[in-house]
Amino acid sequence: MESKIEDLPDILEVDDIRSYLGISKTAAYNLVKSGEFHVVKVGRIFRIPKKSFQTWLQGND
Repeated sequence: MESKIEDLPDILEVDDIRSYLGISKTAAYNLVKSGEFHVVKVGRIFRIPKKSFQTWLQGND
């Protein structure tokens, strides 16, 4: 079953991105740390607004 972006929560975790893109945990953390989209770091935890991730995924600035 293919997941849809609409099914993801409004605030993503690294594992949500890993699962959605079908990439490794290391690759997901590297992507989150790359600065390609807005990330909020709370302590040691990364949170990513779905809208920011979706904009990046669609190639929009």
